[in-house]
Amino acid sequence: MALFTDDSPAPQGARRRRPSIGWTALLIALVAGVILGVMPAPYVIEKPGPVYNTLGSATDANDVETALITIPGETVYPTKGTLDLLTVSLLGNRENRPSWLSVAGAWLDPSEAVLPIDQVFPANVSTEQRDARSSADMINSQQDAIAAALTHLGYDYPTTVTVVSLPDGSPAAGVIEPKDQITAVNGTPVVNVAELRAALQTNGAETAASLDIVRGGVARTVEVTPIDSAGTVVAGVNVSVAYDFPFEVQIQLDKVGGPSAGMMFALGIIDKLTPGELQGGENVAGTGTIDQSGVVGPIGGIQQKLYGAVENDASWFLAPAGNCDEVTGNIPDGLSVFSVATLDEALAALDAIKTGNTNGVPTCPTS
Repeated sequence: MALFTDDSPAPQGARRRRPSIGWTALLIALVAGVILGVMPAPYVIEKPGPVYNTLGSATDANDVETALITIPGETVYPTKGTLDLLTVSLLGNRENRPSWLSVAGAWLDPSEAVLPIDQVFPANVSTEQRDARSSADMINSQQDAIAAALTHLGYDYPTTVTVVSLPDGSPAAGVIEPKDQITAVNGTPVVNVAELRAALQTNGAETAASLDIVRGGVARTVEVTPIDSAGTVVAGVNVSVAYDFPFEVQIQLDKVGGPSAGMMFALGIIDKLTPGELQGGENVAGTGTIDQSGVVGPIGGIQQKLYGAVENDASWFLAPAGNCDEVTGNIPDGLSVFSVATLDEALAALDAIKTGNTNGVPTCPTS
C-alpha cells in the first residue's frame, strides 16, 4: 500500500480523476448559482426609498415641479435647510418575488431588511387593495398633520367623526350605520379618533356604552357593547375624521403611501407659517405618524429610513419614541437621533439643533 504526502506525486489514475471532479464541482456550483439567481424566495426586501424635503418641492404625476406644502392666501415665511420625510421601497410582491440570491445579499446589507412575504402582502389582500389602503392612509395622515399644526398654532376648527363601515361581526351591527356621526361616548365629547378610542377604553369591554350620534341631521343616543380585540376595546366601527380648517393647506406628494410622514408634514407647515427657521437651517430628517393632538406614533422600516437620511446628508434624525428599541444599535455613523413622543418634543428638539445646545434632549441610545 502506497502512502502519499502533500509533496509526493500522485499516481497517474488520481491525476486523471481530479480534473473530472473539479469540473463536476464547478458545474454544480454554476447550476446552484443559476437556481439561486432565478428561484423566487418567500420574502420581500425593504430598502431606503426616496427622500422628500417638506420645505421643498417634488415632481407630481404630470412631471411638474410642485411645492410639497402650499398655503394660499396666508403669509408664508422663507425657510432654509431641510425637514426631510423618509420612505422605504419594497423589492418584490406576491406576483414578482425576489430571488434567493437577492435575499442573501439583503441579509448582509445593514441598510436593507428581509421580511416574510405574508407579513407584507397577506394572502387575502391583493397588491391593488394594499396600495389603495396605503394611499388612503397617506391622505388621512396629511389631514391629521394639518390638524396637528394648526392646533399647535392656536387655530380653532370644527371636526366630525364619521362611521365609514362596520366590519363583519361588529358589536355595533344593527345599531350604528355608515355615515353616522359619533359626537360623544358616555356623555364625553369626542372630536377625533384618539378621543373615541380613549373613551371606549375607559368604558371597557362587555359593558354597554352610550354613544351620541347624528344620523341624517337628527341627534340620537344608542347603546353599543364594545368587545376586546387584541387588548384594545373597540365598538366595531371604522371611522374617518373630517376637519373644517380656517384656511386651505395643500400637500402634494404622489406615489407615496402610508401614514408615517405625518409628523414631518406638521413641522413643515409650522415652519412655513412662522418667522425664522425651526431647525436653524440645518438638514434634519424624521418620521412618525401624528394625530390631531400632536401625539407621534411609531412606524415601520425605521432602520432603512436611518440609512436614507444619511444618504441624503442629514445630520439629525427625529425618531418616534416607540421605535427607539429598533433604532438602538442600528444608527449609521454621522447621524444623531432624537426620541420624540409629541409634536412639542419634536419642536423642542429642532430648537435645540437651532441653538446648538442639544444637551438634555431625549435620544435613542446608540447601543
